[in-house]
Formats: sequence, structure tokens, C-alpha cells
Amino acid sequence: MAILITLILKVYRKIEDFKQVKHPIVTVGTFDGVHIGHQKILNRIREIASKHNGETVLLTFFPHPRMILHPDNHGLKLINTLDEKIELLEKFGLDHLIILPFDKTFSQIEPEEYVKDFLVNKIKLDTIVIGYDHHFGKNRAGDINLLKKLAPKYNYNVEEITAQEIEEIAVSSTKIRKAILEGDITTATEYLNHPFSIRGIVIKGKQIGRSIGFPTANIDVQYNYKIIPKNGVYAVNGTIDGKQYNGMLNIGNNPTIESNLKQSIEVHFFGLNANLYGKEITINFVKRLRDEQRFDSLTLLKQQLQLDKAQAEQILAV
Repeated sequence: MAILITLILKVYRKIEDFKQVKHPIVTVGTFDGVHIGHQKILNRIREIASKHNGETVLLTFFPHPRMILHPDNHGLKLINTLDEKIELLEKFGLDHLIILPFDKTFSQIEPEEYVKDFLVNKIKLDTIVIGYDHHFGKNRAGDINLLKKLAPKYNYNVEEITAQEIEEIAVSSTKIRKAILEGDITTATEYLNHPFSIRGIVIKGKQIGRSIGFPTANIDVQYNYKIIPKNGVYAVNGTIDGKQYNGMLNIGNNPTIESNLKQSIEVHFFGLNANLYGKEITINFVKRLRDEQRFDSLTLLKQQLQLDKAQAEQILAV
């Protein structure tokens, strides 16, 4: 797992709120997942900032550009909600996060105008660290070559993250989303270098689990753009009121109980018997145990849940 750094991250929802800082060392991107590739960039801008007595700045966008540019067919679910991303960026040592509202008007800004108005005039960048394949501005016409060409004119430095460096990491948010959708939590965790998590509010369910000795908390994930892993049973740990508990979680349609097309997320915490309604829970996924199954009776379901619990406890004890 990654070494986490505790700092106070300053967050700006409007770029006009950003006040000038000493030697801003900037990077730009959506940073969905804050995965090991992103962490490499954060480490690099921290190194440069330390040498120049500067501060690190990430310019990001929300909503995700694909959601605005392709509203009817983007098919995109994100690894992090905006709040989750902010918390991760703080843990990985970022100083300043500027969140630019992305809309169709913003997408039509010419690349040089974007560099001049946002990076130079508003942020007053010292150095930008950017991937060789980064594109920006109208029709995504801006790239690393334009940034290098404009550097002498606007008096900033450019550091390129090369194709070789990116290929060495061989990870992307797209690969992580694919792993999560396939239930491959092991790969997702490896690429993220931290647990994949979901967060939601406990709502009332049908209380069938309670009747067979496995009370569950039904979790309502409140952002429809948040990616949800493949249906099935998972070993997890969760945080409630600052305390951590081990458990197992089911994502699916409860085929043993009823024919229900609506997906539900239910977690059973080992050894916890408390009223959780209305509480916010964060769930960290550790490993997928099995597919969701239909059983011919609640007795057979209970027997399987006992096996699931034993397996999950063994995994979580490591």
C-alpha cells in the first residue's frame, strides 16, 4: 500500500478563489481513482515543489468531460465521487485542488487561450508536469508540444511524463474501471495502491437477513455516476462513526428472496448488532468470494452465508 501523507488540502470550487502561491507546480487531469500513475505524478510535483520552495496544484474538472461532450452515450461510471477524490488527494500530499466546472462553453476554449487565461494569468504557474498524451482545449487540439512552444512566451517550465514512464506503470483509470466491473478487486487494488471503496447511507431493507442470523445494512449510494462492482459476495471492511468493522457484502437482486430487478447493496458486519439506519458507511472492498446465487430455501442460504463468513474472516485476518 502507498505511504499516505497528512496535509491540509485547500480546495477551490471556482478558479477566482485561488490566490497566488509561491512557485505553483501544476499538473492537470481528472485523476479518477488517484491510482499509481497519478501517485507518480503527485510525487514528482511534490519533489519539484520542494526544490523550488513551491506548492503543488492540481487543476481538475467536474463533471467528467465525457459526461458533457457525450451525454447520451458516454457509459461512464467513475471510480471516485468528487468528495472521495478530494480525500485521496489530501492523503497523497497535494497542496491545492482547483475544480473547474466543465461544460460545453468551457470545451470550446481555444488551447492557447486556455493556457494563457487559466494556467498563466490565474494560477501563474512556475512548472507544469504533464503526460506526453495529454490533450486540452477545443477539439482536444492542445498537447505537450503546444505547452512547450508557449513556455518561453509565458515564462514557465514544462516537464513531460514520457510514454516509457507511463508504459512502465501500465495502468489507467479505464483498466481499473474494467476490473471493478468484472469483480476483480485484487487487480483494482493493485492498480490503485489503496482499497476501492463505496460510501452511502444505511436505509431500511426487508430484514430477511436478521431472521436467519445475518442482519444486513442496506446501503444507498447517492451518486448515480459512482461505479459499482459486479454482482456477487465480497469480503469487506467498513467504517462507521470512525470505527472499523470486518464483514461481507452482497451486491445483486436477492434471487432467493424475490425476483427483484433493482440492484441492492447489503453488508453484514461480524459481531455488530446495532441500529445503523441513517448512518453514513464507507466500505472498502478486499476480495470477491463468489457469484450471487439463488437457493431453494432460506436454510440453504444460511448454510452458504456461514461458509462465506468463514472464508471472509480468513481473508480479512491476513
